[in-house]
Amino acid sequence: MPLETDPQPDLATPDAPRRRALLVVNAKARQGRRALDDVTEECARAGVALQTVDCPDRDALAGLVRARAPEVDMLILGGGDGTLNAAAPGLADTGLPLAILPLGTANDLARTLGVPLDVRAAARLAVSGRVRRIDLGEVNGVPYFNVASIGLSVELARELTREMKRRWGTLGYAVAAFRVAKRMAPFHADIRIGGETHRVKSVQIGVGNGRHYGGGMTVEETAAVDDGRLDVYSIDLRGWWEWPLLYPAFRKGRHGVWENVHTWDCTEVEIVTRRPRPVNTDGEITTHTPARFRVRQGAVAVVCPDRG
Repeated sequence: MPLETDPQPDLATPDAPRRRALLVVNAKARQGRRALDDVTEECARAGVALQTVDCPDRDALAGLVRARAPEVDMLILGGGDGTLNAAAPGLADTGLPLAILPLGTANDLARTLGVPLDVRAAARLAVSGRVRRIDLGEVNGVPYFNVASIGLSVELARELTREMKRRWGTLGYAVAAFRVAKRMAPFHADIRIGGETHRVKSVQIGVGNGRHYGGGMTVEETAAVDDGRLDVYSIDLRGWWEWPLLYPAFRKGRHGVWENVHTWDCTEVEIVTRRPRPVNTDGEITTHTPARFRVRQGAVAVVCPDRG
């Protein structure tokens, strides 16, 4: 069952405690200046005291969260999935609730949580939404929200330039994937789950924690970010021409019905390859195989819409 906390108090009442929020957003990023203005206005309207910090260094973000956590009641973070991924260790360590301003290209975690992609609406939700707890995936000690993967996605991360994202938006993921699939060679791997070893020849292995990834792909049709499980898949393409056929199924999370896509669900999995291969976590290359995965249930608190 999802873990939830009580809704935030009504800030309109005179006796309500004054909340304090830490806002981290790069004003130079796309929509960054607008995000600053929108959040400042919404916090003032809701009576939330705001501290604003610019942290352009991704590697320093988790440390910043840890350092500032005692001073505030929530973190409002502007950025894409890579930025959220960078903050994850600090959020898990401190328990500080996260409110998302979706300033990236894909914004897959925001889509999973139902956070509006409009910046003003997201800013309003940040100070009015309810807090719920969600899971984190973890590979070799590196946490992630959406998916970790080996193979095609690593080359995709290298292929998908800032210019391509700016020009094509989320469609850029599909364009880059088609390009990469044409030259991607399969690799051998052992997928070890629950004492059993599954030997595969694959172009892509994914281990999903959330629901969406890669610009709108779905980890699995029934996947949720608070279901306490990991969804694993392995793709064995006979040729690049099969990718356009599989693409619609991956958008809906129904890829498991294809003969050349193997799927499992678990709470822990180990993936071993003949030589070390890089692992992509939420769009960033952060570790290598052998890769040991686990789910950390209810590890992070997030601000999201009321599901009714």
